[in-house]
Parts: sequence; C-alpha cells; structure tokens
Amino acid sequence: MMKHTGSCLCGKISFEIDGDFESFFLCHCEYCRKDTGSAHAANLFSSTARLKWLSGENQVKTFQYKSTRHFKSFCPNCGSALPNIQIDGKHLVVPAGCLETDVPIQAQAHVFLKSKANWDTNLENLPKFDQFPKKDCN
Repeated sequence: MMKHTGSCLCGKISFEIDGDFESFFLCHCEYCRKDTGSAHAANLFSSTARLKWLSGENQVKTFQYKSTRHFKSFCPNCGSALPNIQIDGKHLVVPAGCLETDVPIQAQAHVFLKSKANWDTNLENLPKFDQFPKKDCN
C-alpha cells in the first residue's frame, strides 16, 4: 500500500493519502475543461485509499455543478484543485497535479472526447522547451 502527500500551491492546505489508485483518467468534458482552464482534467480514482488532511481541512471549499456528478474541491486562497470524496463516500478523486509524490500509474484513457476542445489536436507535435521560450514560436 502506497502513501502519497500533496498540497495546494500556497501550502495552506496539505494532505496525505494511504492506499493505491485504481484508475487515472484524462477527462475532456466541458465541466473539467472549464474548472481547470485547460484541455482536460487529470484525475486519479480509488475506492480503497484513505484521505487524511494534515493542514487546512476547514478551509477546503467544494463546488458541485448544478445537479451533476461534477465536483471540484479547491483552496479558497490560491484556487488549487484538491482531493474530494464522491459517490456517498465510496470514491476518492485526486487531481494528479496536487500530489507532491510521483504518480504511480500511467493515465489509462482520455474520456468524454465528444466534448474535447477544438484546439486540442496534435499537441504532441508542437515545439518543446524546458522553460518559457525566449521568443515567439510562430
């Protein structure tokens, strides 16, 4: 059984996860694109791992979009995505980017591709830089 640690960007909220992740999906639904501001969300899922807040648990905010199954927990100070427990406490959902430890599994699938952004094509063919480029990439 693995142990993972994570936090928000400002560091006011931190957590520990004991257990293994069963799946890792890149979600392209319109809700995930909207709340990440990106092409997709990268979420890990577990029905057995346990979440323990190390600091700031009382600060965590959770938003549920209307009457959907779309939840997002986040730090109200810096806006970073944080883990949450869904489906009547049966599933832990962890945004992969909030972990400080290595993600132990590879993403298994892109999901909700019907909602994929029109600009999210052939991104693997773009120029690659180790840091912000010094000039335009036209």
